[in-house]
Amino acid sequence: MKYLVFKITLACLFTINLAACGGNSASLELAKPPAPTAPENMNIEVTQASALQDSRLACYQGEARVADTCGLITYQIMVESFIDGDTNIGYTTGYGTSHHGGDLQGIIDSLDYIKNLGVNAIWLTPIFQSTAISGQTEWADRLDATGYFSSDYFNIDNNFGDMEKAKELVDTAHAKGLYVFFDGVFGHHKGNVAISPEGRKPTNGKPQGDGFQASYPADIDFYKEVATYWINELKIDGWRLDQAYQVPVSDWAELREAVESASASVTYTNMYGDSVNPLGYMVAEIWSNQNEIAAQGYGSNNSPALLSGFDFPMRYSAVQTFAMAENGIGDRAASTLNTGFMSHLAYPEHAMPNLMIGNHDLVRFGDLLQRAAISDPTDSEYWARHKAAFSFMAAYSGPITFYYGEEIGDELPGYAKQIEPCSGDSGLCDDHVARSSAKIEGITAQLNTQQVDLKGYFSKLMNLRQSNPALYNGARTHIYSDTNLYIDRKDTADNHVLYLLNAKDKSLLLTLSSSAIGSNGALTNLTTGQSHAIAGDVYTLNLAPFESLFLNIESPTTEGPQTGQSNAIIGEGFMGACDNPNAIQTDPLIKPIYIRGTYQGGNNFEATPASRQFSYKGQNTYQVVVNEVTATAYSFKFADSDWSTEMAIAGSAAVLLGQEQDAVIASGHGSESSIAINQPGDYVFSFTLNKDRTPNKLMVSKCAKSY
Repeated sequence: MKYLVFKITLACLFTINLAACGGNSASLELAKPPAPTAPENMNIEVTQASALQDSRLACYQGEARVADTCGLITYQIMVESFIDGDTNIGYTTGYGTSHHGGDLQGIIDSLDYIKNLGVNAIWLTPIFQSTAISGQTEWADRLDATGYFSSDYFNIDNNFGDMEKAKELVDTAHAKGLYVFFDGVFGHHKGNVAISPEGRKPTNGKPQGDGFQASYPADIDFYKEVATYWINELKIDGWRLDQAYQVPVSDWAELREAVESASASVTYTNMYGDSVNPLGYMVAEIWSNQNEIAAQGYGSNNSPALLSGFDFPMRYSAVQTFAMAENGIGDRAASTLNTGFMSHLAYPEHAMPNLMIGNHDLVRFGDLLQRAAISDPTDSEYWARHKAAFSFMAAYSGPITFYYGEEIGDELPGYAKQIEPCSGDSGLCDDHVARSSAKIEGITAQLNTQQVDLKGYFSKLMNLRQSNPALYNGARTHIYSDTNLYIDRKDTADNHVLYLLNAKDKSLLLTLSSSAIGSNGALTNLTTGQSHAIAGDVYTLNLAPFESLFLNIESPTTEGPQTGQSNAIIGEGFMGACDNPNAIQTDPLIKPIYIRGTYQGGNNFEATPASRQFSYKGQNTYQVVVNEVTATAYSFKFADSDWSTEMAIAGSAAVLLGQEQDAVIASGHGSESSIAINQPGDYVFSFTLNKDRTPNKLMVSKCAKSY
């Protein structure tokens, strides 16, 4: 959960012009971003795969129950705003527009609906006791309803139910084949926090909200007791970890081991009548770039901490592709999705990212579409873009999470017209606009035709995903992407699926070489059963706007998808040389230029390290050789220390290693570029200037030897 006091800071994690981050976010005007220029001829020919298989991009293989964890499809429930199943209890105030009367009975009443969506897990926001402090403000009352500042970690909030009702919920969910995850707030607590059953109490550290941050390692035994208590008492399957960066990464390893040990010591009976251990899954909320997620959550290959974290970098790549993010960046090229996947290179080998497009702290996808003036619920495109986003999540490597209401394209009518970030005493802000009353068919709502259709499509996709392990746990080979089209191949030993997505509003006629996808037989549509025969050595496919295809490769070739030599990462010419001497001529630029970005040590674009400072080489060319000690990925700009000069690749495109690309002045957030490096070594970063000292070309090339 993110809080209002952090609103500007968190927005800046995905903002590049950091000098602007201290301003008032209320002044931001969100207009429809310019659409990418589509080619006149929408006939696309794919003759080679873009990238060879990289097993680092498959879901983590190290756990015994890898299929269970990689295949998670979790349905997130904001308890107080979900369903009021017991009118005798409930909060009367809270953040957002809901009834604030949600409770555990309401969740129990909805389990059949949830199960029928094709998901296999639920995550509840905190349900532990929050007790008001005498004289606390209305805003503290609202915060109590969220549960994110608990007073008693060992009792159920009486506004939600009691221990027996919590046990009924967990047991019923398990009987229906649903895992149950609680929300673990192990980094802060309310000021009146109670003593644990074993006599422990956390430290009142740095003030936060209406309480305090925890202090580690002093508090680790208290939170280990919390984490294991609910596994032993109710046999929950694990934890979503709120603001996980508040716990030192070294302590996460100990907390994880405690959860795994407790999970291995108890059993419950699942829907098939089998006795199983709780899953012991833990997923971190670290709202940041991939390098900080790795450092604060995953740890290293040699010292693993947590094994899963929410994939915020990919979330922003996806939302910016299909709609527009909260920061106003959107309608980007389909190739942005591959950039999101390549961010995983920054993670250690045990990492298992978990993708969502929304949660209780974000604007609903439907409201983002309207804010961007792309479409609204009266347009067919509104529903088609939801389907495109859902299809991408179905093909994602690793666990995925959906926020309640997304399956029916829920939105808050009129919210897109709200300019201010918060609306007076209603407290309606981007942080909690999604906390609307749940619309559960047969319980609180009668769905319209479009909602029923989207829900049916969602369910079909989730069942398709569960039936094809290659989608959630297969090695990913990126075949092709451009402005409109995205293609991946996913493989396990005996499951081979080709995923194609038209991410834009132009119909596409695709000619696909058999060697590019590694197939020499028919392709069978996994949703319709239609067979696409090979003609010569090509397949011809049509994709309507926002349409996706899941095609089973009936006859995969032994050699697999084939790439050409265009992927060479060692450049040529002056810009590709790593040993150019510094020039004796005068440097055309007055101020030193640095690589500034989200790399390890880059301090989220704020650092200007000497190891990434450019030197003038003559011929209007600047270079710096950087030693990348591991595979990595990050966003960057070339800029001076005060941001008076900023440049990146035209169109905010990703780096194509070893190739010259057009460079442009790139001011403000959303104009950064990205780079993915899958081989450690020395890399030369180069840029050239025009005669008027404006950016000309940019290249990043691997050095043939170390320098």
